[in-house]
Amino acid sequence: MTQPTDLADRYGAPAPWRRRAVIAVSVVVVAAFLGWLGWTIWDQSTPQVRSDLVGYDVVDEHESTATVDVRLADSGVVASCTLRAFAEDHTVVGELVFVPRDGESDQSVRTERRATSVELLGCTAPGQNRPR
Repeated sequence: MTQPTDLADRYGAPAPWRRRAVIAVSVVVVAAFLGWLGWTIWDQSTPQVRSDLVGYDVVDEHESTATVDVRLADSGVVASCTLRAFAEDHTVVGELVFVPRDGESDQSVRTERRATSVELLGCTAPGQNRPR
C-alpha cells in the first residue's frame, strides 16, 4: 500500500510573492479598465453640438423649410449640420449643409422637385464624428 502524499511535498510550494503579484496586477488592470470606461461614458455624453428637428414645411415645388434647434457646448464651436429633403418615392431631392448658430433657426432647402419630408441628419463638430 502506498501512502497518500501531499502535493506540496511532491511538486514544491508556490512562491509566497506570486499570489500578491497576481492580485496587484489584477487590481491595476481593473482600475485602468474602469478609468477608460468612465472617460468614454463622459466623452460620449457631453458632445460639442446637439441638434433636433423641430418641424418642417413644404413651401412649393422647389423649396422646403425646416426649423432646427441646435445647442452648442461653447460659443467658439464651429459645427456643421445637414438637412435632406425626400420626395414621395423616398429619393433625395434636396440637401443643405449649413453652419448653425446656437438656438432655433429656420433653414431653407432648395429641391429639384416637390418634397414630402425633410430630415435632419444631425450636426458634427471637430472631434465629433457621429452626428447628433
